[in-house]
Amino acid sequence: MSVDPGAEIHPSAVVADGARIAAGARVGPFCVVGSEVSLAEGVEVKSHAVLAGRTSIGPGTVIFPFASIGEIPQDLKFLGEKTELIVGARCRIREGVTMNTGTAGGGGVTRVGDDCLFMAGAHVAHDACVGDRVIMVNNSALAGHCIVGDDAIIGGLSGVHQFVRIGRGAIIGAVTMVTADVMPHALVQGPRGVIDGLNLVGLKRKGVSRADITALRAAFQMLRQGEGAFQDRARRLGEETDSDYVREIVAFVTAESDRGYLTPD
Repeated sequence: MSVDPGAEIHPSAVVADGARIAAGARVGPFCVVGSEVSLAEGVEVKSHAVLAGRTSIGPGTVIFPFASIGEIPQDLKFLGEKTELIVGARCRIREGVTMNTGTAGGGGVTRVGDDCLFMAGAHVAHDACVGDRVIMVNNSALAGHCIVGDDAIIGGLSGVHQFVRIGRGAIIGAVTMVTADVMPHALVQGPRGVIDGLNLVGLKRKGVSRADITALRAAFQMLRQGEGAFQDRARRLGEETDSDYVREIVAFVTAESDRGYLTPD
């Protein structure tokens, strides 16, 4: 066990030999910290949280009571191989959140970026890759191998099917099942998720220029009503646009997909 003298460990916490706990980290009462867990500077683990597996928690992240972080994947193919969970800096992982390590077949790493908020009961499955500043609302869930871009929001009680990609800045409404890729900056809602427009509120909050928003509106209309197949429309957009935001959508839609795409209604 490597515990910096500047760390605070409650006497009732169980910290296994081999765990690494940096200066300024705090482990609260009745927590369990496994032998391959690493807590960076300023990490706070509140009472009754469990950290297991080969798990690294970035500086300033706070883990709330009854979270289970770094347990083995919920995958019957998992045979005990050494895989990882890496969580970035300044994340807020609220009560009852679960995050699993990766699988050998999925690359071996589940990865979470910086400045994310995971509200109570959210779940991040094996081999998922979550970007920066992502918000997962209460009881939302990512299945295995999902990719979530920066600044995306996943609404409460929503589920994302395995291998789905959620583009940067997209927003998923509450109680929505997402079974195909979501282009950047899209708004998805409905019981079986459909694209219902752009995430205009998010774009405006981020200070995106009026010209780019206008270009995105026009691109959305072309993708919805233009001639030819969906990807053909996207390729034509890439040839015609001057907007980096539209080019981002084109690159996303023309990339390889395991699940296909949600297309604008």
